[in-house]
Amino acid sequence: MNDLTVLSQIIRERGWDIYRIARISVESDAEEVTLRKGNRCTDVYSIAKAFCVAAAGVLYDEGIWSPDEKILSILGEETDCTPAAGWGDVTLDHLMRHRCGMPEGFLDIDATEPSAFGRDYLSYAFSQPLLCSPGTRRSYSDGAYYLIGRAVEKKAGMSLDLFLRERLLEPMGFGEVAWSRCPQGHAMGATGLYLRAGDTVKLGGLWLTGGVWKGNRLLSREWIDLTLRLGYEFNPVGSRGAYGKGGMYGQMLLILPHEGCALAWQGHDGAAKSELCAICAE
Repeated sequence: MNDLTVLSQIIRERGWDIYRIARISVESDAEEVTLRKGNRCTDVYSIAKAFCVAAAGVLYDEGIWSPDEKILSILGEETDCTPAAGWGDVTLDHLMRHRCGMPEGFLDIDATEPSAFGRDYLSYAFSQPLLCSPGTRRSYSDGAYYLIGRAVEKKAGMSLDLFLRERLLEPMGFGEVAWSRCPQGHAMGATGLYLRAGDTVKLGGLWLTGGVWKGNRLLSREWIDLTLRLGYEFNPVGSRGAYGKGGMYGQMLLILPHEGCALAWQGHDGAAKSELCAICAE
């Protein structure tokens, strides 16, 4: 069912507004099919968070990233603001699982004019009161992964996008890549990552093989397993062990271990995403 010719036919027959779809397997390189005219390099929106998870994994494998570390111990000196109550208890794990206590949808530059958050997004985030004690309730927000991106940057000693490019994207043969930045020049982390579908799917290939890319280990099996066990952005799809990460307007990265492949598609059809996921994961 996950042959690109078959899937392309289904997409055309149902009139879904999907621009392109890509596939990779444990036995073959990434391949991409164009279905409609559109920019080849497209904003994958929240799939960017999964790339943040990959960058954090590189640091974890080097022993300089611990999920239990407090975010203020990393970024507290990067801001002059006095953090609101509760921020001192927020860990990287809380942020990566969206359990830090931020409001739902906080710091969403795709739904709100970016200037509404001022010029200093870090101070803006830390000054916001938390709605609950860290770890007690899940509340999905872009703000959590803006902070994760800033933490990666601080620990890596270079920008998130440059670090990711050097350690993962170039070794995996990615083409055109760009990442939206906050007013102070930091990659947004949570969204605004522009990729080709044929490159997006390569991240799925990396998770599919437990962190190995063409014979070279880029991430540890320990990190891959940890992300899936704790729910660091990848969510279960269907009942056969598939999992994936979606983005606004229907972007999708879908990993199908039972079939030994991963898929990614881009478009502007959020309603089609769940239907196509169901077809692919059955």
